[in-house]
Amino acid sequence: MSTLPNCPQCNSELTYDDGSQYVCPECSHEWSKDEAAVMNEETRVWKDAFGNVLNNGDSITVIKDLKVKGSSSVVKVGTKVKNIRLIEGDHDIDCRIEGFGSIQLKSEFVKKA
Repeated sequence: MSTLPNCPQCNSELTYDDGSQYVCPECSHEWSKDEAAVMNEETRVWKDAFGNVLNNGDSITVIKDLKVKGSSSVVKVGTKVKNIRLIEGDHDIDCRIEGFGSIQLKSEFVKKA
């Protein structure tokens, strides 16, 4: 399966890689790989477990007891976290929890406060 981006003009899935560019065979549109990377960053939207859009600096609440890997500690349900930072990756929220320090959480286990 191809991981190439769809054409930004006609949304065709048939794009192909041509050196430093992507090309759409349907509408003949060409765009650089740098442009495609910028478009991907702009379209990423983080959502909580209930579908609410998360932004940097939001406050969240944990909705499930979460075991802390490498420790016997648990982040309890209802723990409130302020001033989150959104990052790329599997654990897409970077934050600081009192009593735990810096930690990364998955957005599927939090709700926007």
